[in-house]
Amino acid sequence: MGIERSSIVSAPLPEVFDWFARPGAFTRLSPPWQPMSLVREADSLADGRAVLRLPGGLRWVARHDRRAFDPPHRFADEVARDGLASLPAAVAMRWRHTHEFEAVDDQHTRVIDRVETPVPAALLDATFAYRYRQLAADLAAHQLAARHGWTNATIAITGASGLVGSALSAFLSTGGHTVLRLVRHRPRAENERQWDPAHPAPDLLDGVDAVVHLAGASIAGRFTEQHRREITDSRLAPTRALAELAARTGLRTFVSASAIGYYGYDRADELLTETSARGDGFLADVVAGWEDATRPAAEAGTRVVRVRTGVVQSPRGGTLRLLRPLFALGLGGRIGDGRQWLSWIGIDDLIEVYHRALWDDSLSGPVNAVAPHPVRNAEYTRVLAGTLHRPALLPVPAFGPALLLGSQGARELATASQRIAPERLADAGHRFRTPDLEAALAHLFGREATEPPGR
Repeated sequence: MGIERSSIVSAPLPEVFDWFARPGAFTRLSPPWQPMSLVREADSLADGRAVLRLPGGLRWVARHDRRAFDPPHRFADEVARDGLASLPAAVAMRWRHTHEFEAVDDQHTRVIDRVETPVPAALLDATFAYRYRQLAADLAAHQLAARHGWTNATIAITGASGLVGSALSAFLSTGGHTVLRLVRHRPRAENERQWDPAHPAPDLLDGVDAVVHLAGASIAGRFTEQHRREITDSRLAPTRALAELAARTGLRTFVSASAIGYYGYDRADELLTETSARGDGFLADVVAGWEDATRPAAEAGTRVVRVRTGVVQSPRGGTLRLLRPLFALGLGGRIGDGRQWLSWIGIDDLIEVYHRALWDDSLSGPVNAVAPHPVRNAEYTRVLAGTLHRPALLPVPAFGPALLLGSQGARELATASQRIAPERLADAGHRFRTPDLEAALAHLFGREATEPPGR
């Protein structure tokens, strides 16, 4: 049985093929709802091998076929054996995927996918639709940056293995940029440099055009004294040390993660922008200190952008990863009366905010990385349930989160209410890929969102 799908993207043929040939392409095209993860990316489209982790400790090995390699028009991969863990997939599944590229004109390319497999085509439609959306949007974002003169940069990233860092690294690499991973362990690859958060080496940022600082302990969990200390210690001192190094080396751009926790845990219905006053609570104090720690770089003339991130939507991590199994079983529901505001952002839109922070010299200081349409908890619950085609009939009592997170953790995380607008991005003319929650979740789960059953 053969499957053929195609799409036309607005980019020249060589540019599209080069995008596929660079590190990160597999990550950018992998649907986040699928139960597999990348172990090792192929180092060549001609004869490399990609290894994927499957449930149950199994592996999928995709071997590229040198005979089919014809740049910039074609490459192909097929399932192969490489160790005992890959044997079940190789024996049970026939799979050969031929990727073809045709120039429509100087600025448009037809991308064609031909798959030889017994898998019914209908089961792969959502995957191909996702891949084509990702490819078109990523190419458009890089073209916009290139029109502003930002190409072939070298970016050092802390926290590169996390949810945001891994997606950003793949996005930048496929765009032709060099990504240096600042890691705490001994470097294991050419693109890694060892970073001591307390005392970064004087040459750590040699040859670097910009830093994206994402490292920091997760805020999820009970707000015990130890957990609060971990949250604080992993952010303030390491950020200041890195900012001081950036100042000494004359770095041009320093982009640091921040959080909407700056505005406090409950500002009722007040619409908050980057000029709004700081709020109350532990997280507000932490974020204020975190942002202040970047001051040495700013005072030295480095353009510093502080990305105040909302609730990130991705099935691969964060709150959505925790909520998905509950809602998939029909056990999800609003928290309390559901009137608290949720300022969210899709993972790919967050990546584009960081990208814009790197190339748009008009941005500096705090930038709210949230979608333009915040929703109340009750609406979020309805949309998530509808996307997964499940009911949402079991509201969570207001005291419920406190049993898991403690009173402070529940107040500042689970029941926090923050209605925030991305004013700085709007002023810059920034366009979001999925400004609407329903479209964002449908894209992330490969589904069309509908009203949940029973409503």
